[in-house]
Amino acid sequence: MSHARKQDQDQHEPGHPPLQLRRLDARAVLPKRMTALAAGLDLAACLPEGDALELAVGARALVPTGWALAIAKGYEGQVRPRSGLALRHGLTVLNAPGTIDADYRGELRVLLVNLGTAPIRIEHATRVAQLVIAPVATVEVVEVEELPPNSKRGAGGFGSTGS
Repeated sequence: MSHARKQDQDQHEPGHPPLQLRRLDARAVLPKRMTALAAGLDLAACLPEGDALELAVGARALVPTGWALAIAKGYEGQVRPRSGLALRHGLTVLNAPGTIDADYRGELRVLLVNLGTAPIRIEHATRVAQLVIAPVATVEVVEVEELPPNSKRGAGGFGSTGS
């Protein structure tokens, strides 16, 4: 890598960590923010020429994007459903949000599930999910005998604060 290119990768706007992408397939569609203020970058399926994926009701599939990525230290990638696909077809990301750690360098793939009432056909370049880059809070894990009391809620959960 040339010094100039390395320098370009090290410099970015404050508050805007770089997301480095490596194309694994010539037909891969570059992840794209569809509006200026969108939180996520749309991820498109990268399928072999002439192939489509037919996802039966209740079925799941690991969909390739054709990209490997490097997320900046201190950040993670969250793979989330696209709301329109979830609403209209019941297509969602099974492990939403799917976490991509900053040290992962393999292909970005999306685990989809069809929770709808009809099979769904996914073709090459279909936008199937979105990628949100978010800061990660790292913590020191400390075992204690008792937790400090700090709220009226206590151990109440699963609807304990009302509906």
